[in-house]
Amino acid sequence: MKLTIQNLSKTYANGTRALHNINLEIPTGLFGLLGPNGAGKSSLMRTIATLQDADTGSIMLDDLDIMKNKQEMRKQLGYLPQEFGVYPNISAEDLLDHLCVLKGIVNKSERKELVKALLSQTNLYDVRKKNVGGYSGGMKQRFGIAQALIGSPQVIIVDEPTAGLDPAERNRFLNLLSEISEKVIIIFSTHIVEDVKELCTNMAVINKGEVVAKGNPLDLIEVLKGRVYRKIIDKHELAQHQQNYRVISTRLIAGKTEIHITGEDAHSTLGFEPVAPALEDVYFDKIVS
Repeated sequence: MKLTIQNLSKTYANGTRALHNINLEIPTGLFGLLGPNGAGKSSLMRTIATLQDADTGSIMLDDLDIMKNKQEMRKQLGYLPQEFGVYPNISAEDLLDHLCVLKGIVNKSERKELVKALLSQTNLYDVRKKNVGGYSGGMKQRFGIAQALIGSPQVIIVDEPTAGLDPAERNRFLNLLSEISEKVIIIFSTHIVEDVKELCTNMAVINKGEVVAKGNPLDLIEVLKGRVYRKIIDKHELAQHQQNYRVISTRLIAGKTEIHITGEDAHSTLGFEPVAPALEDVYFDKIVS
């Protein structure tokens, strides 16, 4: 199974260019779509999910033309949007049963077995009688995956799913995605670099509506080898360094500022030291103007 996106572009009525000439091949497994807020990730997800039309380009799921066969694509799709609402005063078991009916599963015994299986798979079976409104953030996200799995989809889209989760819930959710991705395509859209680094064997970085990097995370890191340097400076020195070097990231450490730069013109005599690049450096290197 493979999702092929070619020359995809989208400009909204207000003139905002959301997507520009997107070209991607997404195989079975976890595919990370990394980018800052407003980069175009959600626009791309909505287009793949047939919730909006592109201006130009094509999206193929193997031989299925998604743009010409939207209803067929929707049968193959599970979707967990960034803003996932639930009916708060209904149990997870009853709500999932209701969603199965909406998906066309009318046989009661079939629904009962499916609901049980999905709640067990997402580790929610023991709290199936609890109202979904009383679930924690991580439990709601796992319920979101349960509803996305109804109908055995071939493509699952999750949009910023770990934002706001505590570390334990984040780990449970990521482990669940990893298990599911062995048989289906999961497009994992996020601005959290750690999520992609830990999960995905294929990824793309999108910025200002364009794909600025794509490939295996380790291969992308290798490209930066020997080109990333760090230096600890006082905060008041930052502006001058930003003028003189291509500063891709900064962070505070014990009252000082650590900067990372890319380029061949920085060396130890200037107070910089080389560092092994990380995926975070790849990300910032591609989104810094």
